[in-house]
Amino acid sequence: MVAIKDNHELLKRIKNELAVIPINDGVVFPYMLVPLVLTDPSLIRLVEEVLEGERIVGVFTQIDQQVATPGTEDLYPVGCAMLIQKMARFPDNQIRIIGQGLSRIGINYFLSTEPYLRASIEIMEEPERQDDRVKALLQNVASLFVKLVDKSESYPEDLKNVVSDIKNPGRLADLLASNIDMNIPERQSALELLDPVERLTYVYEFLNNELEIARIGEKIRRDVHQEMDKEQKEYYLRQQIKAIQRELGDGDSEVELDDLKEKIDEITMPDYVRKTALKEWNRLARMSSGSAEYTVTRTYIDWILDLPWEYSTGDILEMDKAKNVLNREHYDLEQVKERILEFLSVKKLRKDTKGSILCFTGPPGTGKTSLGKSIASALGRQFVRISLGGIKDEAEIRGHRRTYIGALPGRIIQGIRSAGTNNPVFMLDEIDKLGNSFQGDPSAALLEVLDPEQNHSFEDHYLNLPFDLSRVMFITTANIRESIPPPLLDRMEVLEIPGYITDEKIQIARRFLVPRQLRENGISEKKLEITEDAIQAIIDRYTREAGVRNLERKIATIARKVAKKLVEGKKGPFRVSSRNLKSYLGTKDFPDQEMLSRPEIGVSTGMAKTSSGGVILFVEALAMKGRGTVKLTGHLGEVMKESAEAAVSFVRSHYFDQLWEKNFFENNDIHLHIPAGAVPKDGPSAGIAIIASLASLAMHREVRNDLAMTGEITLTGKVLPVGAVKEKVIAAHRAGIREVILPAPNRKDLEDIPPVITKEMRFRFIENVEEGISLALIQEVKRERPKAESKSP
Repeated sequence: MVAIKDNHELLKRIKNELAVIPINDGVVFPYMLVPLVLTDPSLIRLVEEVLEGERIVGVFTQIDQQVATPGTEDLYPVGCAMLIQKMARFPDNQIRIIGQGLSRIGINYFLSTEPYLRASIEIMEEPERQDDRVKALLQNVASLFVKLVDKSESYPEDLKNVVSDIKNPGRLADLLASNIDMNIPERQSALELLDPVERLTYVYEFLNNELEIARIGEKIRRDVHQEMDKEQKEYYLRQQIKAIQRELGDGDSEVELDDLKEKIDEITMPDYVRKTALKEWNRLARMSSGSAEYTVTRTYIDWILDLPWEYSTGDILEMDKAKNVLNREHYDLEQVKERILEFLSVKKLRKDTKGSILCFTGPPGTGKTSLGKSIASALGRQFVRISLGGIKDEAEIRGHRRTYIGALPGRIIQGIRSAGTNNPVFMLDEIDKLGNSFQGDPSAALLEVLDPEQNHSFEDHYLNLPFDLSRVMFITTANIRESIPPPLLDRMEVLEIPGYITDEKIQIARRFLVPRQLRENGISEKKLEITEDAIQAIIDRYTREAGVRNLERKIATIARKVAKKLVEGKKGPFRVSSRNLKSYLGTKDFPDQEMLSRPEIGVSTGMAKTSSGGVILFVEALAMKGRGTVKLTGHLGEVMKESAEAAVSFVRSHYFDQLWEKNFFENNDIHLHIPAGAVPKDGPSAGIAIIASLASLAMHREVRNDLAMTGEITLTGKVLPVGAVKEKVIAAHRAGIREVILPAPNRKDLEDIPPVITKEMRFRFIENVEEGISLALIQEVKRERPKAESKSP
């Protein structure tokens, strides 16, 4: 390397135009050796080109250290010319250089920004100052620095000799500014001071501050050493912290630490948890209460102490009492109630029974969430509910690791803390609406939570300690069973809560909904009476749902209108019946029946299940002169489209001799539509309805309007079983249909349908398509052609 001295000839070779290297982690002073690591391709190219010439560049510090690619506005105007002494390449596409500062330089203006920054610069000459005042200042600074080195362990001893030998005030100021504890803006200010005496005075003030800090540290060490028990290293460290806190005027943390230690000793917890809590407490005792790490550690300890590691509430094991609670708060739902009583029976015989994991599936408004509260009340347990709808981050379940700012445990641990016991009834609502994103899959995180073989040691990322969830009774809810991730579904016991029939809704309204709305609206039972025929009219004409949520809204509307009349001075009592219901709720929202008013050609009635319960749907088919194409509309899914294609193929191959027109399918285009077009539809269960619609169109025979049907079809004409028979039959009954076609294997599902419906319905069980078509189509043949004769485009 070349040693740079005053008035060295290299200083004269600094050109007026220099390539610029921005740095973000320091300030370069004249005569200072600087190692730099460069990874930016443009800066690597800059160094390669400069090494072929004078080897001199301009080094300027960034104003904002966070800017990745600094521009002309991002650099301080004063920097340092630097001679590149040595350059080395490394295999990771980076170079390392060693340079030495030559002289202060200032930027006049930038010449170019590509491929790297180039600027017009000027050398900033500093005035010569050598008088008695300067000599005195040099001696004071050197003496002060020697004292600082003696009292502090941060500076090497050989710097004392170097400082004592420098007689140039500017050189001494630059050397000290590059070595003492100054931040980047403070060092930049020193670089920009041209007057050497002003610069040395500026550094002298920082030396005084450093020396005072070193003296305080020495005093703390001396005070602690006098009180220290040599055999107790831990005691020594703690006393040192106390001395620091006394200097800072912070003495309250000792009392706080003692209280925290007392809680750790008193609270019942597993040994491994207590060991971790004591370890964190020891770390906390060595910290300053003003540090950020102190708050993080204190919060972590608080979470450990707040969790009910060993505390459980006792279960109510009296069967009659639990049964009365369930019957008092919910009507019907016998299957669910029976399952809870079974759980209590097993619990009574075996105390260490693991927590159950139940899944309630059914349409909205059927009482899934409120049923969870009733179960907690029947068991005498705390109730916790969290909604999983829309959660996309795994950390919502498992928590964030403590390395993140603002980290907290996941919702499972938060729910356990809010419950205050380790055996609550924990409801995970809307589990079928879990999201998924780049942040992780929350459904995968729930696998451990909902697995009885694993959840005895559930480990939250924040706590990093196993927590026993095996005593928790988990209940999940969903609207659509098929939307639940299969691995999760495999870990749960599914209990279907189907839609209510009209009679059940009337009983629920009388026993629960009307009394609740009277209480919430401040109306006594003597002031308002809603008759049974009014409730039935609300169900038939103003709500069409599987649950009772909209029914309660309509009852609430009536109650509010009555409350308004009472406030206006009308005394009542008020009686709402089907005759005056319109004055409270307006015109009806739905017609009395949904079934078709008369049989039609090409229109059949199918049945389906949605997230709101069962519905009926109409399959419409229309023929137009064309070339034999088939068009499918109605927002159909792939499975339903395939069912339609299979239906067309079956009708063409099996009923070619019964077509009302020769070459019907070759000479006509078929348009198959299923209203409503805005609602997505999919699944194979509409196959029999589609084939009945197409057969009706091809044979020009009307389809019965008082008959609904469901069933999957095959190309060979078999009718396969389908699901959700109860919901579909209830929907058909609600629409006024009293006869349905079902696949023969679904005969067993009639047991789940309420007897009040089966008594009014006629069920036709079929094994093949021919049986279904013979039942669905009216025998008389009409010979009038349909009016639609337009050709398809």
